[in-house]
Amino acid sequence: MLFFLYTILLFHYHNAKAENTACRMIGDPKYPLLSKDGDLTIGALFPVHIKETLPSFEFKQKPQLLSCSSVSVRDFRLAQVMIFAVEEINRNENLLPNVSLGYRIYDSCSSRLSSMSAIMAVMNNQEFAAEQKCNGQSPIHAIIGETESATTIILSRTTGPFKIPVISHSSACECLSNRKNYPSFFRTISSDYYQGRALALLVKHLGWTWVGAVNSDNDYGNNGMDIFLNAAKKEGICIEYSVKFYRTEPEKLIKVVNTMKRGTAKVIVAFVSFIEMGFLIDQLSIRNITGLQMIGVFGWIASQNLITPNTFHVMGGSLGFSLRKIYIDGFPDYAYKAFWDTAFPCSHRDGDYSQNEINCSTYEDILVLRNYNEEVAEHRYVSNVYKAVYAVAYALHSLLECKGQEGCEKTVTIQPHQVVEALKKVNFTVKFGERVWFDSTGAAIANYEVVNWQQDSDGSFQFKAVGYYDASLPPDQRFVLNTENIIWAGGQLQKPKSVCSESCPPGTRKAVQKGRPVCCYDCIPCADGEISNETDSNNCMQCPGEFWSNAEKNKCVLKAVEFLSFTEVMGIVLVFFSLFGVGITVLVTVLFYSKKDTPIVKANNSELSFLLLFSLTLCFLCSLTFIGRPTEWSCMLRHTAFGITFVLCISCVLGKTIVVLMAFKATLPGSNVMKWFGPVQQRLSVLAFTLIQVLICVLWLTISPPFPYKNMKYYKEKIILECSLGSTVGFWAVLGYIGLLALLCFILAFLARTLPDNFNEAKFITFSMLIFCAVWITFIPSYVSSPGKFSVAVEIFAILASSFGLLFCIFAPKCYIILFKPEQNTKQHLMGKTQSKSY
Repeated sequence: MLFFLYTILLFHYHNAKAENTACRMIGDPKYPLLSKDGDLTIGALFPVHIKETLPSFEFKQKPQLLSCSSVSVRDFRLAQVMIFAVEEINRNENLLPNVSLGYRIYDSCSSRLSSMSAIMAVMNNQEFAAEQKCNGQSPIHAIIGETESATTIILSRTTGPFKIPVISHSSACECLSNRKNYPSFFRTISSDYYQGRALALLVKHLGWTWVGAVNSDNDYGNNGMDIFLNAAKKEGICIEYSVKFYRTEPEKLIKVVNTMKRGTAKVIVAFVSFIEMGFLIDQLSIRNITGLQMIGVFGWIASQNLITPNTFHVMGGSLGFSLRKIYIDGFPDYAYKAFWDTAFPCSHRDGDYSQNEINCSTYEDILVLRNYNEEVAEHRYVSNVYKAVYAVAYALHSLLECKGQEGCEKTVTIQPHQVVEALKKVNFTVKFGERVWFDSTGAAIANYEVVNWQQDSDGSFQFKAVGYYDASLPPDQRFVLNTENIIWAGGQLQKPKSVCSESCPPGTRKAVQKGRPVCCYDCIPCADGEISNETDSNNCMQCPGEFWSNAEKNKCVLKAVEFLSFTEVMGIVLVFFSLFGVGITVLVTVLFYSKKDTPIVKANNSELSFLLLFSLTLCFLCSLTFIGRPTEWSCMLRHTAFGITFVLCISCVLGKTIVVLMAFKATLPGSNVMKWFGPVQQRLSVLAFTLIQVLICVLWLTISPPFPYKNMKYYKEKIILECSLGSTVGFWAVLGYIGLLALLCFILAFLARTLPDNFNEAKFITFSMLIFCAVWITFIPSYVSSPGKFSVAVEIFAILASSFGLLFCIFAPKCYIILFKPEQNTKQHLMGKTQSKSY
């Protein structure tokens, strides 16, 4: 229908131009609502009425004209500020001198059909319906309007082919920034590109991640919502639902309200035009849907008509971006007088504007304007209309500026495309101090106030400024919000929460729920050794090598250092047995020393016995070096001391075993073996065997000595402080040499076990070597498989066990005879020349 009407009107327009015939409007002409002649004329379209009644389209009779009703106070005031600006310019001797501006203001009735009719009317002369020639030249030089983006798009597309500039005061749709599609469009308001991003910034700043989205189903709402959704996604904001409706679709409106009621999001971003928002608020009030935090755009957030006692209970606390409040000096007084002159020309007499005198049935729908002059100074669009008119005036002034001193010629013809080019270059400051210029897209720079719907103590309502957004400032200074002054939805002082999932505390991470938005997640505790020290962490961080997570998993703490200490139970027990072994060895030494002249002590070389006792004392004491915090010196000492003392010990035992064998050979007739293995040779053999071990240890310490090592392989949650072997070859060489001597000693003792002495020491050495070898053979797999300090405990146990085995097997029988069988402590008994019950 719209395209059909547009086609017919253009067809008549171009036919009139081509054929130079009379031009006549089909049907009744649409005359301007307000007009004034001038040398140069500015057109304007404002939706002074906001309700449209469509005629019957049954095609049974001639279609009737569209019927408009319900006056928009806001847009009627915008029409008046345009007139105020025009008259102010006409009085200005410095701007357009000797040239008068005229205007033609049409009512678009907030309808696409009516807008199309008004557009065609404003583009043509008022006398278009009369029989006059059509010269193809538009009677206007620029058009101010429209209020809504959807109708502005129709206006701009219609005027575009004729290069007629359009300057809108409130059409913010980003789609109008396309200079290819709208080359002659300008606006004194910023694009929704900034508002959509600012909305996402506002929601993010307040910590809301789960919101609902509602928009008008037109170019303004769809484009603006797309900008917001894209910006919200980048900011990590999730959208529970995104729904839309148009003013002529009540079924969709009901679905939108039901969606809002069922949704879990407590914050609703409404990218809705003024008229659609009125319908939405009505439905929310009827169904008493409260508690929703509405976030609005400047299309409705600061509309005085929407904030009433009936709507405040569902809309109170609304928050959003609005245009700045600007006071235009002189306009409030002008509006008060002009309103009565314009709205009720049938009623007043000589300046008497008593409402009791009004009796005009034709103006009944305008009676709602009786409080019209209230809050004029706070109207947020009047300054944009004011700036738009002045922008046109400055553009015309630049085109008419004369080189001479006599002023400008009124007869100079100005083409619309010239005005377009002149508007691109305007740069001036209006009287209230704001600079006016257009960027490359024909728009102004974004400068918003953040307003909050509040109720004063006297019951009145206000739009309280609680912050601002200024795109001309650096990014980190553009947005400021004072949350302390905000009243939230339902009159609450506490900011509402709107999240799909509660925040994950430190110590946990977010795990997105399958098939749901990223804002819907489960909180998973961090694994051992990992932490998260922030709320809503996406990942847990691994603690550094020497650190481990605490119980709450929100902090890395130093790992517990574990080593075999003197203060723990295991350490105390091992120290006790070590010192106990030392004590027993000392007692045996004292006993042997006190009986050093007796046969049983002198047998098998008493020097080797005392040297063996001394080495056993060192063996017991060297186990202490394995206890305590490992240091560089203790690590080198523990293994070398262990290796040397045990070789010394086994060398003494080996010497005693050889003495037994030699002693038996010496009893044979004609044998003189003992001269080859006397006391001197015995001492030298012990020294030689020990020096070999000393040499091995020196090489080990020189090439790759043991050192303290923090072992973090066995346990992740703690550090095992131990001695690294350095060179494992050196360790096993030391241990292997001890084993070799022990095996040799065992073999020799085993061969000598049956010698015919009453006290044959060889069999006791055999038992001691059997225990020694069993202990150390068992030690090897236990040592390798034991973790941490237990490997140290195994090594100490092997040292103590083998030491006690040698001590008891070799010296216990002798001590028994010395203490309890002194009669057997004779040379005759030891040589087997007397009978003994014991042996």
